[in-house]
Amino acid sequence: MARRLDVTGADGIRLAAWDFTVEGAAHDGPASGTRTPPRPPAVSVARQPAAPEDRARPAGAPAPSGVPVPSGAATPPPPAPARSGAPVLLLHGLMGHAAHWAPAARLLAGGHRTLALDQRGHGASEKPPGGPFTREAYVADAAAVIERLGLAPVTLVGHSMGALTAWQLAAERPDLVRALVICDMRASALGAASQRAWQDWFRSWPAPFPTLEAVHRWFGADDAWVETPNPARGAFFAEVMTERPDGWHPVFDPAQMLTSRETWVHDAHWDSLAQVRCPTLVVRGLDGELGRAEAQEMVRVLPHGAYAEIPDAGHLLHYSHPEAWAEAVDPFLTGVLTT
Repeated sequence: MARRLDVTGADGIRLAAWDFTVEGAAHDGPASGTRTPPRPPAVSVARQPAAPEDRARPAGAPAPSGVPVPSGAATPPPPAPARSGAPVLLLHGLMGHAAHWAPAARLLAGGHRTLALDQRGHGASEKPPGGPFTREAYVADAAAVIERLGLAPVTLVGHSMGALTAWQLAAERPDLVRALVICDMRASALGAASQRAWQDWFRSWPAPFPTLEAVHRWFGADDAWVETPNPARGAFFAEVMTERPDGWHPVFDPAQMLTSRETWVHDAHWDSLAQVRCPTLVVRGLDGELGRAEAQEMVRVLPHGAYAEIPDAGHLLHYSHPEAWAEAVDPFLTGVLTT
């Protein structure tokens, strides 16, 4: 089981983090025959630490379906004691949420204190209508979470957009980051054409979806962006859908996702990558979005870079191939965190 920690990010935004290192977390895997990997259930809430701007969810306020909301006594119990392992903070990619890390996180939790964050606009965290959803806001949130939860110096593990947030924070605040893992995120600019393609893609969604099975089917097979059937992709998106009277909708606002993406696709990020001084592992799936040549150039640019590749994996490498991902990442973490 994973434990929810409510924490205040930048500008007082309410964020949800999940600690996978509570007792029993490492053994709480997916049940046989389930359609999607389980989301981390909330055992209790711990506000970490108390801050003047911390605010509880208003009484009766709805939360996205599928995002766990704890209930019980008004006064939450104290947080569970940290295990002896050095802390690892996992940052999901665009449209993701912390529970997408669950299968991989539980493989790390035996030796490391492993937490994951729902970033602003995602999962159980706040989705302010006016934003901001800038690079600066995402980086400031991650810094605030690390400081408020007492994780520094932390190992940051990021996927896609979360990886960019991780390395930008490592470049700006080296005092907070001990090591870094970059999962399938490019340093080169993607350009305006890429952003237009994403706008068209969001418009093509047949939302609301009539059933959760329709979500699985469309994202796993019927979506024009799917070259071959990809059940893991269908499951990935099914985890971030919520049921409303007219059908199933994403828990995130697609317009906010486009705004978030707009802040990085037009620029290259080689300069900030070169400023990362901590040990860094660049991991790519063989069929992912980060090509081998660019990944190896990223390793060359990094002052202390290393490279790993996962055969048969695509962009969702940690989600679709958690065991192979852990086999690639855990030796790096063990080597860095025990020296």
